[in-house]
Amino acid sequence: MSKLNIVLLEPEIPQNTGNIARTCAATGASLHMIKPFGFKIDDAKLKRAGMDYWYHLDIYYYENLDDFFEKNPNVDFYCFTKKATKRYTDVIYDDNVFLIFGCESCGLPEEILAKYPERCLRIPMREGLRSLNQSNSVAIAVYEALRQQNFDGLSEDGGWIKL
Repeated sequence: MSKLNIVLLEPEIPQNTGNIARTCAATGASLHMIKPFGFKIDDAKLKRAGMDYWYHLDIYYYENLDDFFEKNPNVDFYCFTKKATKRYTDVIYDDNVFLIFGCESCGLPEEILAKYPERCLRIPMREGLRSLNQSNSVAIAVYEALRQQNFDGLSEDGGWIKL
């Protein structure tokens, strides 16, 4: 089974991180969080957004971006940024891929974008708008990778509310 990894660099908004954690739990993706955080890890808003899914989550913490790359050498990764020219649908997501997202207010550092331009992807949107919500961007990317992997390991009958 393929393994997705979501990386949040310096997340600032607890509700976004909670929503992303819930998406990771529901899809089996691991969540990697790189400090500093704009909230306390026991924030009530973070826990509420993640609901009762926290115990289903594989979560890892790092002191900074260097710490992340030292502990995850030679990984296959993509950086999501509005500054990329390649779309998120233009690549094939291999097994054990890491999808990296920057903080909500400033995105990924310029030095990362400059160092790995071939690893930068964008989600198309209307011109003149600043950005999509971070948790929505993560969900779009996660489900594209899962679609390419034929939703390996996921139930086809779960997730819907029965009326």
